[in-house]
Amino acid sequence: MSRGVLVTGGSRGIGAAIASAFKDLGDNVVGLSSADVDLADPPSVERAVDTAVGTLGSIDVLVNNAGLVEWGTLANLSYAEWQSLWRRTFEVNVFGAANMSYCVAKHMIDRGIHGRIVNVGSRGAFRGEPEMPAYGASKAALHSMSQSLAVALAPHGIAVTAVAPGFVGTDRVAHMVDDAVREQSPFNRVAKPEEIAAAVVYLASPEAEWASGTILDLNGASYLRT
Repeated sequence: MSRGVLVTGGSRGIGAAIASAFKDLGDNVVGLSSADVDLADPPSVERAVDTAVGTLGSIDVLVNNAGLVEWGTLANLSYAEWQSLWRRTFEVNVFGAANMSYCVAKHMIDRGIHGRIVNVGSRGAFRGEPEMPAYGASKAALHSMSQSLAVALAPHGIAVTAVAPGFVGTDRVAHMVDDAVREQSPFNRVAKPEEIAAAVVYLASPEAEWASGTILDLNGASYLRT
């Protein structure tokens, strides 16, 4: 039986690979881009979910993949620029994902759907991101939110998980993949978007309910945490 799947940031890179993987399973997918929804604007998020429900009939799976990545450190930003960067990053990566999760979870609860929410976090939440600290902090918050919602939504049959990819070779960052980046992993390469998508598909499956609360590292052993 096909499911309704909503993927934010679904028009390119990891999001496009995730959307394609669900379509290959026969699921009905809405992939949102920044042209479809402003994740920093709560009413825009609500409208996007309502539109997706109208298109899909129901939402069984939400993948919060969209994220804002901006470089900026204490050394190269003014105080005003620093504040603005942190605000923009958290409005999209944390508040946008939280609002999307709220709207979709309410839809699932109201319709008695035993759904799945999968959040795309980052290796940077654990190892730190000195050149983009707001991004690393936002992904740490996303991981924590995932685990909190996993506990809160389990009584409704909704499982919540997260994946934490390392460097992924998407078109947007292909120019950054050099020997130093590849050597971060003992496999001497970076991830393919399809590898992240495969993990998301599993975590969204009916069989993965017991994985709720999991943060799955997908970094090719480039960063090991205990």
